[in-house]
Amino acid sequence: MSFIDRIAAAVTPMASAETRAAARQQAEQASSGNDWLGQILQHHKQLEAAFERAINSADGQDRIAAGREVAALLMAHANAEEAVIYPAVVEYSGKAHATMAYEEQAAAKINLAILENMDPMSKDWTEKLEHIQGAVLQHVYQEESSWFLDVAQNAPQEKQAQLTKRYEEEFGRYNTGGTTGSANQPAHLSQIA
Repeated sequence: MSFIDRIAAAVTPMASAETRAAARQQAEQASSGNDWLGQILQHHKQLEAAFERAINSADGQDRIAAGREVAALLMAHANAEEAVIYPAVVEYSGKAHATMAYEEQAAAKINLAILENMDPMSKDWTEKLEHIQGAVLQHVYQEESSWFLDVAQNAPQEKQAQLTKRYEEEFGRYNTGGTTGSANQPAHLSQIA
């Protein structure tokens, strides 16, 4: 982890696992399961599992494959959120929230690019991946605890339906890793190599 990464981690306290779980439960209650929020929650769960697989991979080839799995899902998910959901966050939750969301996702993309050029068996690779994971978990918490709840609670039904359709379309456009756009279908992340 770089010096700047360590400062950022010290300045911005992470939400606890219990706090994140409570936010997830609240977001699940606000979702119908197959709406835009339900799809996003499913992708958040898939990302969490992909990070765990990457961190727990035993050899270099497995780590490279798992890192690609994280990157493919994160890129499709982030691009779909940025194109469809964050403009709604501006409207229903606030411009500052959307600006922060865009910045955090840009940082995650940059760090994933850096990770690709690191030795997968090095301590630095593991630390970088754990840093990315921590940043993504905090970002997910912010989305699930307030930003997306604001949209779910304040946007009219016709806007909700539009967000659902557009999010699924955008995720499908960027998805190259075999995951599905629907929250009701299982992910096939093991196809990424």
